[in-house]
Amino acid sequence: MAREGSKHGKGGRSVHSSTTSSPSTSAPSSPVLTFCGAMMEENMLDAEDIFTLWDPERSSSAKMRPLFCGSRTEARRFLRAVDNLQRAMKFFAEDSSRSGTAAIIRCQNLMQAAMRRLRREFHQILSAKRDTLDSESVSHNSSYSSLSDLEDEDVSSPTESVGDLQRASDLRLIADSMISSGYGKECVDIYRLVRRSVVEEGLYKLGFDKSTPSQVQRLGWDLLENRIWNWVAASKVAVRVLFSGERVLCAQIFSSSSVRETVFAEIAAEAATMFFGFPELVVSKAKFSPEKIFRLLDIYETILDLLPDIESLFSYQSTSAVRSQVVASLLKVGEVVRFLFDELESSIQKEHSKEVISGGGLHPLAPYVVNHICLLADYSSTLEDVFAEHPVEMSAESLLEAGTFMSAPPSPSSRGGEGPLSTVSLRIGWLIFVLLCKLDTKAERYGEPALGYLFLANNLHYIVNKVRRCKLSDLLGDDWMATHAARARRFAANYERLAWNDVLGAIPADLAAISEMDADAAELQMRRFNDSFDAACRRQASWVVTDRRMAEELKLSIAGKVISAYRPFYVRCRGEGSSGGAVRFAPEDLANYISDLFCADAGSSVSSGSGSSKDASSRRSAKTV
Repeated sequence: MAREGSKHGKGGRSVHSSTTSSPSTSAPSSPVLTFCGAMMEENMLDAEDIFTLWDPERSSSAKMRPLFCGSRTEARRFLRAVDNLQRAMKFFAEDSSRSGTAAIIRCQNLMQAAMRRLRREFHQILSAKRDTLDSESVSHNSSYSSLSDLEDEDVSSPTESVGDLQRASDLRLIADSMISSGYGKECVDIYRLVRRSVVEEGLYKLGFDKSTPSQVQRLGWDLLENRIWNWVAASKVAVRVLFSGERVLCAQIFSSSSVRETVFAEIAAEAATMFFGFPELVVSKAKFSPEKIFRLLDIYETILDLLPDIESLFSYQSTSAVRSQVVASLLKVGEVVRFLFDELESSIQKEHSKEVISGGGLHPLAPYVVNHICLLADYSSTLEDVFAEHPVEMSAESLLEAGTFMSAPPSPSSRGGEGPLSTVSLRIGWLIFVLLCKLDTKAERYGEPALGYLFLANNLHYIVNKVRRCKLSDLLGDDWMATHAARARRFAANYERLAWNDVLGAIPADLAAISEMDADAAELQMRRFNDSFDAACRRQASWVVTDRRMAEELKLSIAGKVISAYRPFYVRCRGEGSSGGAVRFAPEDLANYISDLFCADAGSSVSSGSGSSKDASSRRSAKTV
């Protein structure tokens, strides 16, 4: 029989000739089975020759060159021998005879030798190319993806002409061979060992350091902020290159979708869960003040931007823990952001410093809060998501008290565009309203009502200008800016009225009355004007207007009212010799003194100067209205 004839020669070559000899006198076996048996035994013997040559435990070091190098002839023969040996094992497994059992044992030993070699090759290729097998190098079509593709390759083609893309194809061929031979676990173990370390090293190179809760608690803000910056900067690369590359590589190497899922989960899930758990760890263990909200918004914005990629990349059931961690981090960061929003409002309301700002200038609270809110406006789309399921809760009394800020049109950038205002517009508008209420209480601390109004004009004018120059203008709308700009002008007008009322009151309002005044009455009235003007300038010597344009407009308005009323009276008194000595200010002098208002270096009283227009002109160019 063919299986017996195989014992008389090496391989199935002599056996095959025996199958064509004269029939035996005994009952012949089925010619088909005899032929198949001979072919299977020949497969086994050919495999033995090839596997022995490449067996790491039996070959000399001179024969231990890589199998997948140079021409692909040897690789083709080896993988084909594995396939043929599998067919032989299946054939002999159906033979319950003693010879069949012996052949199975022999095939199993040969298969173990083959797998030792493929394990070695698999590990060597993975280790040698661990830094070049990434999403960019494997995203294109591989050189070949099946044994038939390998066999179609030109045998004279050197490895160098194929490049690193061929490595992924080699790995796929080895993986397919090992898995189909029942050695899938060994293959996956090797792959997991190498690629998991690649992922961990990749995150480390991106600047991500594993942190324990106690380590986060001990970090100062500068170090923690640096960690947050590193995480934000690393996130897009981690998701769209590192983890994505591992999933692409898994798809390139493992044919079975279930194996791909298992391998990818074992390689990336733990590292990804730790990476995306960092934001939750930070907000749970670190303390944040309102001014640190922006780093949290950077985290939230980053996760929100990457969420579709993450859900697609970790779509397997085995990687659901990653998706859950991402959602948990997003919710936790959002919760702290909302808390810090409330903390900002609370800090404004609790600001109880009794300091009165010299000269009615800007209160430090105004630029602090408005600059903070301007930066928040840059995150308006992110904040809309943060507050999406947390609508503004205000009582009717609060809404009525907030007044005109609620009349702004909806933000063009608000999602959905429903309702009179977006959620973020409402919340930011309310914060500004709280700030304005606090400034009102600060203004009451000034003993001089005119100075209190100047304080309010300065601060509200500053707020409106800041809103106009940043994204807040889109959130609050033109109506809001027009309303509050008008309110700032009313504050300025009230200052002007109260500060200069006595001066204007010292000038006779009726031209006819001026012409009918006798010399004594005119002199008395002029001295009254001199005292009033001197007192007004002395009182306002240290008052400030923080905006240059607003200061010029105020000075022009004051000069226009005072000088236009004063000029006829001045002419009348200069024409009277007896009252001429009471005239201290020419109209040009008034203009010069008024022009010195609201200047940092204009702190002296007008009474310290000369009373003549000549002396005043020597100090500065005369300004007339």
